[in-house]
Parts: sequence; C-alpha cells; structure tokens
Amino acid sequence: MMTTLMIGLLIPLLGTMLGSAFVFLMKDEMSLRVQKSLLGFASGVMVAASVWSLLIPAMEMCADSGKWSVMPAAIGFLLGMGFLLLIDELTPHLHLGTEKPEGIHSHLSKTAMLSLAVTIHNLPEGMAVGVVFAGADSGVTNISLASALAVAVGIAIQNIPEGAIISMPMRAAGNSRWHSFLIGLLSGAVEPIGAIAVLLLASLLLPVLPYMLAFAAGAMFYVVVEELIPEASSGQHSNLSTVGFAIGFVLMMVLDVVMG
Repeated sequence: MMTTLMIGLLIPLLGTMLGSAFVFLMKDEMSLRVQKSLLGFASGVMVAASVWSLLIPAMEMCADSGKWSVMPAAIGFLLGMGFLLLIDELTPHLHLGTEKPEGIHSHLSKTAMLSLAVTIHNLPEGMAVGVVFAGADSGVTNISLASALAVAVGIAIQNIPEGAIISMPMRAAGNSRWHSFLIGLLSGAVEPIGAIAVLLLASLLLPVLPYMLAFAAGAMFYVVVEELIPEASSGQHSNLSTVGFAIGFVLMMVLDVVMG
C-alpha cells in the first residue's frame, strides 16, 4: 500500500515533467489551436474528477443522513472555492498572455509571478490526489485504491499539456531550454507537497473527510471557472477548447468508473 501510495502521489508530477520536456522537442512556440485544445482538455479532466471522484464520494459517505447527506459536500465545496479566491486575491501572480499582475502589489519578477500563478493552479490538484488516497486508505468510503490511482493518472494526463503550455512560452521569451524546462517542472512540485499535507491531515481528521473531498472539488472548480475556461474560450478557435473539454471529461469519467 505504501509503495502504491508514493507512486500515486508522484504520478501527477511525472505528467508535468513530460509536458515541460516538450521544450526540447519543439522549436517554435505552441500554436494557438493546440493551446486552446489543451486548455479545454485540462478543464474537462478537472471537472470530471471533481464530480465523480470527490463530490459523489463525499455525499455517499453521508448517505445515512438522508436528505441532509448533501450538506457536507455543499459546505466543503463553497469553502474550497472561497479558499482559492482568497489565495488568488492575496498572492501576487501573473497569468500567461497578460501583462497586468493580480493579487497584492509586489516587486517580484515576471518569471516569479508566472510561477506563482501556476502554483495556485496546481495546488487544488495536489489536494485532490491527497484526499482521494486518504479516502481509499481510510476504508470508510467507497473510494477504492484503483479509483484514487485513476484520479492521479487523470491529473497527470492533463498536466502534460499544462507543463508544455508553461515551458514553451518561457523558451519563446528568451530563456534557455533547460531553464524553461525547470520552471515548468517546478510548477508541478506543489502537487505532491499539497497531496502529502492533505493526506496527513485527513488521516488525523477522519470525520471531516467528506468536507475535505468537497473542499478539493471546490478548489479545482475555482481554477477551471476563473482561469482555464476564460482563457480557452476567448479569442479564436474556442470551438477546439470545447472539443478538448468533452474529450477530457469523458476520459476522466471512464477512467474513474472503469478503475473504480
């Protein structure tokens, strides 16, 4: 179990590493069509993982409460959205393709603020991986170890394009290939750290596990609604992002059901 757990926690980081390595394989900046498709794909994976692997298990854990079984999921979801909103408002960061920083004023470099933006993005994914493994390890949920691995694999798959979307613009901005690769790789380092932190916390606070599952879902939904979908749907080729969303959603849904 411990070996499987450690592998599961590191799988998403492997996806980021593979995506960041695209900077060694591609000479030019990633095309807008590809970026739109990949942003939509990442959104679909995150939404499906939030619903099938986090919100539904949170409600199933409280099934004995009857009609009130939805309340822990509802409260946890809103807390997760609020938590990411607070971090987004307080942390100085800069999204790719924009020049106006968000969060509190700071004198950080553009690279540092881009990295912080990606860290905010990846934190909920690490939390999701940690909490589903906590649910599988607890034995009191309907989350199987295979289902938890499905979440890790699904997030790793969407981390591949995410890593490329980060490292390629860094290279286009004049950074070396290795520097661009390392920035992309480090952007995913927060995921295993967040996963381990949530896993340890969940093991100590088992009664609030349904809230934590929904909290991770709310945090991921915040990233999708506030960042990914606006970027994917603005400008040209937004239809490609819609197709990407459908593919990502179905892939994650199938992974969760088949492996669960």
